[in-house]
Amino acid sequence: MKHYAIIVAGGSGKRMQSNVCKQFLILNHLPILMHTINAFYHTIYKPEIILVLGTDSQDYWADLCKEYNFEVPYQIISGGEQRFHSVRNGLLAIKDEGIVAIHDAVRPLVSKQLIERMYEQAAENGNAVPYVKTSDSLRQIYNNTSKIVNREQYVMIQTPQTFITDQLRKAYQQNYKQIFTDDASVVESAGFKINLVEGERNNLKITYPEDLRIASFLLGN
Repeated sequence: MKHYAIIVAGGSGKRMQSNVCKQFLILNHLPILMHTINAFYHTIYKPEIILVLGTDSQDYWADLCKEYNFEVPYQIISGGEQRFHSVRNGLLAIKDEGIVAIHDAVRPLVSKQLIERMYEQAAENGNAVPYVKTSDSLRQIYNNTSKIVNREQYVMIQTPQTFITDQLRKAYQQNYKQIFTDDASVVESAGFKINLVEGERNNLKITYPEDLRIASFLLGN
């Protein structure tokens, strides 16, 4: 069975307070996106990598690849209006049956072990979605008031979210809805049960400047 990885790299630098898209920011001597692609390339599955990138960023990325002598093989696909459309564009590039991991470009600390576990669980159960429990108290805000909720009933979802191609193709035939915040929500809307698998706390999403400092410390070089 073939293995694929769709890396979604359409983020901006607004919350990072940067003019550079956050996937291109330098993390320990290498652009974030290169760390992310390397994580998948160095697993035992060596998936075919599909990089979904906005057309206005592709020349800049090509320059970075030359500057850093980045030669990991991948296919580049143009992104869409929303993340939903970007993933669908990436999915259209997959012609064979297999297992597809969909991952945020700005989660560069994803481990080889987690990636491989997601592929294995998806092969067994049809899909695999990583999560971590929250250690913070949670409150629900509604109409300018708030109330405590049971944090044991909530988890935080990560990527790579991994699916067999049959599920993804059926799910992405749907029209876009605002509730489609990730791939699991799209696949669930198509009638498939989502299988949660424990993720990793170090698999953080680089969103704010402090996240970059934490990631640098965790990489340790």
